[in-house]
Amino acid sequence: VETDLASELRSLWRRFENEETRLLLSGEYDDHNALLNIHAGAGGTESQDWAAMLLRMYVLWAERNGYETQTLDVSEGEEAGIKSAYLSIRGDHAYGYLKGERGVHRLVRLSPFDADHARHTSFALVEVLPEAEEQLDLTISPDDLRVDTFRSSGPGGQHMQKSSSAVRITHIPTGIVATCQSQRSQHQNREVALKILYARLLELEREKKQQEQDRLKGERVDAGWGNQIRSYVLHPYKMVKDHRTGYETSAAESVLDGALDDFISAYLRSLVGES
Repeated sequence: VETDLASELRSLWRRFENEETRLLLSGEYDDHNALLNIHAGAGGTESQDWAAMLLRMYVLWAERNGYETQTLDVSEGEEAGIKSAYLSIRGDHAYGYLKGERGVHRLVRLSPFDADHARHTSFALVEVLPEAEEQLDLTISPDDLRVDTFRSSGPGGQHMQKSSSAVRITHIPTGIVATCQSQRSQHQNREVALKILYARLLELEREKKQQEQDRLKGERVDAGWGNQIRSYVLHPYKMVKDHRTGYETSAAESVLDGALDDFISAYLRSLVGES
């Protein structure tokens, strides 16, 4: 009976924590779907393999939480892994939960690609964009878009080589470019490229508002490769640590298998402390 009671209490506490975390999702775009863009850092195969590991981690996290995922566009690595990928995660407050994943993720491990199995440090950059609800969030004139087609390159099957099915869309006023070449038809590539472009333009709007808030508060926010947010150490010990919140765990494999909820919760709670 005591064991059952303890188990029930743990379950209730977890539900309470989940609801408490959900209450922290009050940002303007927190209720949107999320679009993740994962880039391998310098270092060739090592970093490209790490980027693929991160892509897998986010897919598994999404599956654990009942979200739908779709890999929209992938640039494959030469030997292993990926150079970059876009992942759509659709469901309740997906962007709100994942927005704290933006930044540089660092991996330390014994290299599976090195004959001497030397210790390697790899980096990958994760961008998190709110997926735009086109008519509600943004109005874009067709005259502001330039659409170019070109031949797809790299792996992807014979169908990619037969015609100029890859699509590049440029938003002329901002110069923002979105491309897609992974889908089977020019029409599908165009749809995905538009989805990416809308998300990038919405993120541009969000960044402008954030910069104005930071200016008023006298803060400066690092972006891009200078913003290392989390380290995943697999050797000589196991630990995943978030450098912003200080939250850490020794269950590194579980995290890489999608157990991100505690990191997400710690980040969202830290935002309350800042505001």
